[in-house]
Amino acid sequence: MKDKQERAAGKTGADVKDSRRDRLKLALRENLKRRKSQARGRSEASASSESADASLDDASGEEP
Repeated sequence: MKDKQERAAGKTGADVKDSRRDRLKLALRENLKRRKSQARGRSEASASSESADASLDDASGEEP
């Protein structure tokens, strides 16, 4: 009887570790997606601001 309880407890512990690992894996994946999205947004914002500055400089006809 005690062996069955120990085995059940062992499986539960392993299941807990597996579920924790899965949750961490999912959280890391979501974090990576969010960081990539933020990086893309920053690069697009800086690229658009650079082109806006360039067009203003070009319109003035003067060199900096």
